[in-house]
Order: sequence, then C-alpha cells, then structure tokens
Amino acid sequence: MHMAMVIGGGVVLLGLFLLFGKLWGGAEPAFATVARLFVPVWLAIALVNMWVGVTRAGYSVREELPILAVVFAVPAALALLVAWRVAR
Repeated sequence: MHMAMVIGGGVVLLGLFLLFGKLWGGAEPAFATVARLFVPVWLAIALVNMWVGVTRAGYSVREELPILAVVFAVPAALALLVAWRVAR
C-alpha cells in the first residue's frame, strides 16, 4: 500500500510541475521542459524513500532496489510520455 501511495504522490507532483509550467511558461515547450525537469527531482525523492526504507524500516538495499525501480519508473515514464507528446 505504501508503494501505491508513493507512486500516487509522484503522479500528483508531476501534475503540480505541469501546472506551474502552464502558469509560468504557458506554451507547449514549457510543458516538455517541466516534464523533463521532474525526472531528476523524482529520482531524488525516490532515493530518499529508499533510504528511509533501509534505515528506518529495516529493509536491506537488495529488498528495496526493486521497489525503487517501480516507484521511480511509473511517474518518470508518465513525465517522459508527456514530454514526448508535447514536443511532437
């Protein structure tokens, strides 16, 4: 359940990035730029989530790596899809 909540949080954060891109840039290239900027920010957040899982929850890095991959990949793939669709 925690994994689904973190992925949902990533999708909401992507929506906020796109909203701010709309408010500040307004043009379609701004959407693509903001979506691309989201990816490293989301990677940092996903890594912090993994770190918390290892240090606080007691999981090993080996147990957390597949979760990191899924938690990062779903919102990042959505962001790259948005960037690709807008930049066409």
